[in-house]
Amino acid sequence: MSDKVTVILPVYNRSASLYEACKSVLDQSYRNLELIVVDDASTEDLCNVIKALDDPRLTYVRHEKNQGAAAARNTGLALVDSPLIAFQDSDDMWLPGKLEAQVKLLASLPEDVGAVTGGKILYGVNIDRAPGPGRVTYAPTPGRWLRPEVDQVRHILTENRVSLQNALFRAGCYPEVAWFDPRAKANNDWEFVIRLVQHTKVYEDPEPVVLSFISADSISTNLRKKITGQVRLLKKNRHLSEKYPAQYARQQFVLGRGLWRTGKRSAAKRFMAQGVRDCPALVFDMARARIARLWR
Repeated sequence: MSDKVTVILPVYNRSASLYEACKSVLDQSYRNLELIVVDDASTEDLCNVIKALDDPRLTYVRHEKNQGAAAARNTGLALVDSPLIAFQDSDDMWLPGKLEAQVKLLASLPEDVGAVTGGKILYGVNIDRAPGPGRVTYAPTPGRWLRPEVDQVRHILTENRVSLQNALFRAGCYPEVAWFDPRAKANNDWEFVIRLVQHTKVYEDPEPVVLSFISADSISTNLRKKITGQVRLLKKNRHLSEKYPAQYARQQFVLGRGLWRTGKRSAAKRFMAQGVRDCPALVFDMARARIARLWR
């Protein structure tokens, strides 16, 4: 018998997109799944959406107080009793066959590979990944695939290659029940993956498995929340600064740049200066990356 997959979907409002997001999971060719929708104290009534789906594999849980997506995912994780775990976002759609292909792929890999991930087709963004009309792109950037034989901590510190809705995890890939940091209001997936690859390996397949829609209320477009997440990322992974000084320095510089954009110039200078002190070559690397983006 095929292994059961528990899919966790955190949601806050999004009543307009929730039905299709859930439907894309429930309509998968891989049928042995359950979908746990965790309502993070929405102000919109989502019960009618859940009733319209009318599927016994769906469980609806509601927070009495808004706690954020990380806490909602942890609530879902506490209910898992299956060997495989996946995540979905409330405004995205899984492509048909996503789950079946990833279950087969993960089963074909050694046990020390705890997760597989794919790409996504990203709709409605401009060149800087902010909301914009009509643009379609592939994420993450093609060509820098995450492979089990590389130093994955170094790789992920440099660039997050794992979007949660793109991935499938073995339930035992991480030693704690709560995977996500509730204090990180954005980038909590990146911070988790940095911790994850210190325990297991991830295999990245280039095939797209998700249609992702960026909207004005997406967490990824909220700079202040991203800065909070970046601070948590640095604090919880400070022990990596000795082994990966260049990568950790880059994270400090990125945080400083974000603080500068929000007007916190004093703190911004402090983090950017620390990053450059720890890795002087960082200035040239960032300049080259900026030029490359402008020429795309």
